[in-house]
Amino acid sequence: MFGSLRTRLVSCCVLVAGWLLVPHAGALDAGAKMPEIGLTDLAGKPVSLASLAGKVVIVDFWATWCAPCREELPQLEKFHQKYGSKGLVIVGVSVDKEPEGIKGFLDKLKVTFPVVHDAGHQLSGKYSPPRMPSSYIVDRKGIVRYVHGGYRAGDAAEFEKQIQELLAH
Repeated sequence: MFGSLRTRLVSCCVLVAGWLLVPHAGALDAGAKMPEIGLTDLAGKPVSLASLAGKVVIVDFWATWCAPCREELPQLEKFHQKYGSKGLVIVGVSVDKEPEGIKGFLDKLKVTFPVVHDAGHQLSGKYSPPRMPSSYIVDRKGIVRYVHGGYRAGDAAEFEKQIQELLAH
């Protein structure tokens, strides 16, 4: 009896571990074409592929409840200020269920790049971000070149290197 229970437990653990280690089906990977954003930013302006054509784009999924997002967003704002005139566009995507609190959160962090609210998860459903925050760095031709899941302080240097590389082409 214990042997079969142990076998079932081990099998279950192997299945769960495999699910956690294998990328989720439908996740947007490097090399994929950037999906249409098709949402309006918090200032009321539409954000579309056409409006981003020829730019290096970072599509960043975040939420107000996400602690690493609070670290990442100010760094993205620095990139927006430093590289915006050179062709970088950052689009923040809030996945918060309710819009209340988003604007105050952004004001507190002094974020000025465009942010869309994806309450219905129509955009995050196209990207399938692996965790919060998740960033997709897209080249001037609309191809996803880098995907970052999560954020740690040391990630800023890698982001900047990738941004500079894509802006140079």
